[in-house]
Amino acid sequence: MKRMLSFIITVLVLTGVMAFTTPGLLDKVRLGLDLKGGFEILYHAEPMEAGAELSRASLQKTAESLEKRANALGTSEPEVTTEGTDRIRLKIAGVTDEAEVRKKMKEPAVLTFRSAAEGDPQGTYSKIELVGSDFVEGAAEVQRNNLNQPEISIKIKDKDKFAEITKRLLGKEMAIYLDDQLLGNPPVVRAVLTDGTASISGHYTIDGARELADTINLGALPLKLTEKYSQSVGATLGKQSLDQTIKAGLVGSVIILIFMIGMYRLPGLLASFALILHTWLLIAVFVVADFTLTLPGIAAFILGIGMAVDANIITNERIREEMRSGKSILSSVKAGNKTSFRTVMDANVTTIIVAAVMFAFGTGAVKGFALILIVEIVLSILTNLYFAHWLLTVLVKAGALKKPKQFGVKESDIRAL
Repeated sequence: MKRMLSFIITVLVLTGVMAFTTPGLLDKVRLGLDLKGGFEILYHAEPMEAGAELSRASLQKTAESLEKRANALGTSEPEVTTEGTDRIRLKIAGVTDEAEVRKKMKEPAVLTFRSAAEGDPQGTYSKIELVGSDFVEGAAEVQRNNLNQPEISIKIKDKDKFAEITKRLLGKEMAIYLDDQLLGNPPVVRAVLTDGTASISGHYTIDGARELADTINLGALPLKLTEKYSQSVGATLGKQSLDQTIKAGLVGSVIILIFMIGMYRLPGLLASFALILHTWLLIAVFVVADFTLTLPGIAAFILGIGMAVDANIITNERIREEMRSGKSILSSVKAGNKTSFRTVMDANVTTIIVAAVMFAFGTGAVKGFALILIVEIVLSILTNLYFAHWLLTVLVKAGALKKPKQFGVKESDIRAL
């Protein structure tokens, strides 16, 4: 009775939670450019100064700067990727003012060192002392001071100008800005510097110091962006694709559930419940992790469902094979779960490895596909292996499954040991 009670409570609670939360979760899922419609731009990047070198680091930091600007526009999950050695592709879903996007995105990232002007409120710095082009290109680097704490070493082109600034601001703060965003806590000028070199220290982690050094190097070599290609993606096409995909997925899911229940009886019903829970958990992950749903993501979603169905079929077939050999119901369930677990885990682990490689070396849609597939497989292991196995074992031990025909096995197929 205790086992049956735990089974009933678990199923009822999960069913209630899924039924109550699913409509709200579906409304909160972010839709990507190919489903929601939006705007796509391909930029060609080149240094602002003639003859300057375009490095991979500066291209990557410019892409990150574009992503921050797109986020500031209040758009839905912008996708920014670098292509080749001098191109950046920007995809923004749900854009309403394309002219504003173009204007904001083309402005080069502006690095400034600022001090507080007379009349500035506390914590405000409006007077620009240095700009990115005042720094030696690529000279900012992370070092460690005498206390083994990270600090950033920088070099200024005009030594006299820097000496005048540090003399005037001795003991005062000089804030660092990228565009109009303050970067960290403003460092304090602690000495008059006459040789054009300085170090920025504070409560930096090694990663934070490296990020600031990269930002300064980016500001020393801002990139000019030229629009090479752009297109508007209509929401109607995306909506049609989404509606057709959802309809096909629902029809396929119903067919699969009917097949599972008809083929494997009550264990098939448990497997179907585990599949529904698996799908609900994946939608919840999309919302909680703020993932963006795209057509490649839907493809990974459906592929993961197919692998979950395979896991249930393999498990139930192994259990039926054990029953046909003459073993008891409980022994068959234990042996079938054990042997199928190794087979399914091998398949899932190898798929995760492939997806991890795709995520590490892919870009854009490939990364999204790989990430969703990895999440799918992890959830499948939790629901279609561990959880489904637990449900079946509880029912068997509770005495609810006593006959082979409840597993779809005929008495005539059972061999005597």
